[in-house]
Amino acid sequence: MAKNNPYQAYKTNSVTTASPGELTLMLYNGCLKFINMAKNAVETKNIEAKNTNIQKAQNIISELMVTLNMDLAVSNNMMSLYDYANRRLIEANIHNDIAMLTEVEELITEFRDTWKQAIQMNRQQKHAVAGGSI
Repeated sequence: MAKNNPYQAYKTNSVTTASPGELTLMLYNGCLKFINMAKNAVETKNIEAKNTNIQKAQNIISELMVTLNMDLAVSNNMMSLYDYANRRLIEANIHNDIAMLTEVEELITEFRDTWKQAIQMNRQQKHAVAGGSI
């Protein structure tokens, strides 16, 4: 069935053709989507959906932690922040706390926006170098 679904084909193609930087951006966006879905589930008292979506957000944060290049000094700081976000998600899940989910959402949004800027700056530099060498 997925083969006949053009949206699913597009999603699969965009993941398989994305650069590592774009994949990280997709992870951030996915994490934010699941946090938002968890917040909605808390509001509607759908405990199963809340738990499922928080766990999906945690899985994404775990993936982000695994992909850190620990040879870089900034990675130690990011690891600590990811660990903090993960612990807050656990607490939010236990206590059905929307404020904790919002706190993590704001943190991940900041990471995503910074990452997006870095990708854009990298593209501009590549285009400037390519344009200057003609």
